Amino acid sequence: MTDKQDGFLLNRRQTLLMLGATGLTTIAVPGFFRGEALAKEAPKGQIIIGFSQEPTVFNPHLLHVECDEGVHYAVFDPLFDVDPEGNYFPLLAAEVPTVANGGISADGLNWKIKLRDDVKWHDGKPFTAEDVKFTLELLTDPDFRSWRRTGHELVRDLTVVSPTELTWRMEKPFAPYAAFLASTFIVPKHAFDGVVDKNSAPFNNAPIGTGAFKWKKRVAGDHIELEANPDYFGEGPHIQQVVIKYIPDLTVLYTQFKTGDVDLVGVQWITADHYEEAKSLPGRIIELTGVATIESISLNMERPYFKDPAVREALYHALDKQAIIDAIYYGVPTPTESYMPKESYYYNPDLPKHEYNIDKAKAILDKAGWKPGADGIREKDGVRLSFKNSTTAGNNLREQAQQFVQQSFRDIGVEMTISNLPPAVMWGDYWMMSQFDSVMVGLTPLIGPDPDPSDFFKSTASPAKGGTGQNTWVYANAEVDALMEQGGALFVPEERLPIYKKVQELVRKDLPMLPMFQYMQVRGRKADVDGFKGNINNRIDTWNIRDWRRK
Repeated sequence: MTDKQDGFLLNRRQTLLMLGATGLTTIAVPGFFRGEALAKEAPKGQIIIGFSQEPTVFNPHLLHVECDEGVHYAVFDPLFDVDPEGNYFPLLAAEVPTVANGGISADGLNWKIKLRDDVKWHDGKPFTAEDVKFTLELLTDPDFRSWRRTGHELVRDLTVVSPTELTWRMEKPFAPYAAFLASTFIVPKHAFDGVVDKNSAPFNNAPIGTGAFKWKKRVAGDHIELEANPDYFGEGPHIQQVVIKYIPDLTVLYTQFKTGDVDLVGVQWITADHYEEAKSLPGRIIELTGVATIESISLNMERPYFKDPAVREALYHALDKQAIIDAIYYGVPTPTESYMPKESYYYNPDLPKHEYNIDKAKAILDKAGWKPGADGIREKDGVRLSFKNSTTAGNNLREQAQQFVQQSFRDIGVEMTISNLPPAVMWGDYWMMSQFDSVMVGLTPLIGPDPDPSDFFKSTASPAKGGTGQNTWVYANAEVDALMEQGGALFVPEERLPIYKKVQELVRKDLPMLPMFQYMQVRGRKADVDGFKGNINNRIDTWNIRDWRRK
């Protein structure tokens, strides 16, 4: 294994020496290890961020999708976060817990978190260990519509030792927990005092955080305004106001970036068809950046036709993804067979290679008993091979890809109708509660640099089945469940590698998602927007918005 840390790579020596039982590495970040007050420049200027999807969920622990985190990272902080190289750095924690500093026991079971003593909530109240305890307990409250319980449900004996220290033990070792904590935003206990139903708390629409920016106002369907937090404990913020502007049509989003109405393009970014022109725009910085997101056609495994593995296999053979990449995405992204990004140490390069073959797809369906009806659409046992495919309305490249796929599927006797929805509807209960037939979607199944995809593939992680997580395709494979249990209890990368390679192999065989390509983002911003940095270990561009400034 390499000695280089690059995105998802963590070597054996770093794993054992730095944390022993979690796989964390740490890095000092100026301003976050120092307890003394920092001399700050007054924040100035404004940045307008263009999002193609509208953030609508502002409590970071309710069911949500990536675009909502564009607000979460600005308003809230986790205990610690992870940078583009896979290093963890402290935020609300005074230091990242390690075996070396006594924060974690050698067996990974006992944790001790030391907190900063200079943090205030946006309403002026002090941040304490009680808030961390409340947050971790909220995530496992059975009456709360938690978006994620994975890892948190293993915490036992959660104890506040002092306002700046708390401890707990893990019921069993769980190597990915550090990565889960790094994406767990802490919320204020006092904001929920006296609230009977935390799912509908006033906080959920007027969030109070510790982050670099404070909630100002929202104009539904149009934009969100955030303002600088003058009491922020870090070196930022350097911007006085941030506006997240909702522009669902990707062509309009690019046009507003081109004309200067938008300073930075986020969520779906600049589409590949505009890449060549964008590179020539004066006063703009255009970067082609690999990210962990995988574009796929996700299938609802509860639908009777998708329960048949032959149907899923046939659809995959009928998916001409290379033609879609070349014709619609201008050859920018690269095809993939896995949910795991190629940059990961755990990526399995030996998965079966996709073959676009209409004749083979037909033969598979014929053999499985799916016979064409009078209108040419196949059926079996009274079930017609006809389903809807949805994505966000206004995403013109996906809409073109849908039409391409629709015709390919029609060629094998499968009817796919297109039913697109506004983002707020698309990524609400329709997606999270598995009300869809199939969806064209980009997903990031990993949590930071950790290879464990339990939140997406564990059978207990399906909200539609009463679980918590992102398993919206309602996928269930007992062997995958067992492997993820095994992998989560191991801490040395070399020992975890064969387990997560096998998980990829099984998911590739089962095809709850038809993988198309790993994203290559065309990121664009005005040249005077400084501090922006892409991060393959985080799901959203605003992960370090505290560092952004106008030159």
